Amino acid sequence: MIAGLRGTVESKGEGRIVLEVGGVGYEVHVTPSTIERMPALGSEVRLQIAESFALYGGGATLYGFLTAAEKEMFVVFKDSVPNAGAKKALEYLEKASKSMADFRRALLEKDGRLLEAAFGFTKKTADKLIAALKDKWQSLPVTEKQGPGAGERGGGALLDALSALESLGYKTAQARVALDAALEQSPEKSGGVEDLVREALRRIKQGVKP
Repeated sequence: MIAGLRGTVESKGEGRIVLEVGGVGYEVHVTPSTIERMPALGSEVRLQIAESFALYGGGATLYGFLTAAEKEMFVVFKDSVPNAGAKKALEYLEKASKSMADFRRALLEKDGRLLEAAFGFTKKTADKLIAALKDKWQSLPVTEKQGPGAGERGGGALLDALSALESLGYKTAQARVALDAALEQSPEKSGGVEDLVREALRRIKQGVKP
């Protein structure tokens, strides 16, 4: 079983990269935020790897992560959420990585609204995640960054920022997209509610659309 790969980034595509290791190119599926954090083509990188095998045989599909915490979270989604599968687990990871602290808080408090409004899950999926992960939230990783600024905004900052934008008259969909854009900033630039709201407003003025 492949647990990790160190090699040269040969190419980047939509949701996948090719990593050259010892003259062999490995296709590895990754989240969009992982691609954003990857080094330039031709650079060396080490990825944590999780393998997934088709139900009725065939080769392994490789899924890659820049941290052990991301890999652990992916495995939790894949193994614990009914009918998730590897591809869906990768989608869940991408959404949850906006702020693992807030994601854990939503599970702990069974806050489906936070999962829907701040993370973009549907109500059905939010309910499924709460039911499947309610007894696993304590083991969910938050100390390692899952994405730009993740793990830095405990106490429901995402929901507080979303509520602030809604109180200013912005629709939930537009506010959420603007916050997604704001979260692309470095943690020191978007570490609190006021910073998130300020950056989201700047993005809205720039014409961000749902």
